[in-house]
Amino acid sequence: MAAHRKPRQRSVGGSTARTAWTIALAGAATATGFDGTGHAEPQLTPAQVKAKVDKLYHEAEVATEKYNGAKEKADAAERRIRSLQDEAARKTEKLNSAREALGSMAAAQYRDGGVDPALQLVLSNDPDRYFDGAEFAERAGNRQAASVASVRRQLREIEQLRGAARIELTSLQSRRAELQGHRKTITDKLDAARTLLTQLTAEERARLQSGSGTTDRAARSSTGSRDALTAPGSATAQAPNARAASAISYAYSKLGSPYVWGATGPNAFDCSGLTQAAYRSAGLSLPRTTYAQIDAGRRVSRSELLPGDLVFFYSGISHVGLYIGNGQMIHAPNPSAPVRVAPLDEMPFAGATRVV
Repeated sequence: MAAHRKPRQRSVGGSTARTAWTIALAGAATATGFDGTGHAEPQLTPAQVKAKVDKLYHEAEVATEKYNGAKEKADAAERRIRSLQDEAARKTEKLNSAREALGSMAAAQYRDGGVDPALQLVLSNDPDRYFDGAEFAERAGNRQAASVASVRRQLREIEQLRGAARIELTSLQSRRAELQGHRKTITDKLDAARTLLTQLTAEERARLQSGSGTTDRAARSSTGSRDALTAPGSATAQAPNARAASAISYAYSKLGSPYVWGATGPNAFDCSGLTQAAYRSAGLSLPRTTYAQIDAGRRVSRSELLPGDLVFFYSGISHVGLYIGNGQMIHAPNPSAPVRVAPLDEMPFAGATRVV
């Protein structure tokens, strides 16, 4: 009798399962695309790119000024550490000399100290001379006690110096960590801005970098016109004093120099680095950061501005320029543009300071 067989069922690993898996993958890919991770961002208009890039540059500049402030404090901590170490070394050298003197005194006492003073008197052939010697010994003992006290004091002072150096070192390590954080913020913002700028044509990038409202002089400075780079015009003549005029002349001589965050010249600058360098050339030391520079002189209103005044922008006082008259300033804008002349209205005005 023939065996009855059940009809053979298709394996789940066959073509039907493969088809279902392919459909599932396609659906997941489609869903991912609609989620945004697999979907290309819509093309931004040049105006949208400019707005985003300007925002990124401003955020990078805020971080730059924080970096500058942290670096200034780190540099000061390093100077204090070196000073404390030098002072500790000098005191240690002096301490070693005092210890050697005490060692010599102790050795002499060891050689002569086995004879009781009363017995020395009895055995002495010349009591008067002995009493003179005893008085000298007492004075020597007093000097020894003073020397020991001095050594102890020096040891305490050296330990205090070393303790202060350890505190400064902890502060320095904290500042360095802070510097690293600000540096990463700056580079991330600038990288994002560069990525956005690649969406523009060369002509659009050039138009963006020239800046809206930029004066003819600024445009000429970007192309390297020698006249624009060297002629301060009437700005120095209108300056209230020689130092302001000197700072203006310096700033004019740097038109066309690149913006580099953290730079203070002589060939590249960030915004506060330019104003600091300009007044340094005039013999005046300004603080490093925008938020310190605004307090470096007397506040003046916009209507009182004179050439040489420092002009500040944004609510956080994150940008500064050097006023040159006629509603214009020289400033280091951002990595997309060199040091140039620009109108005050280019950014939200926050205040001004007269430093001379």
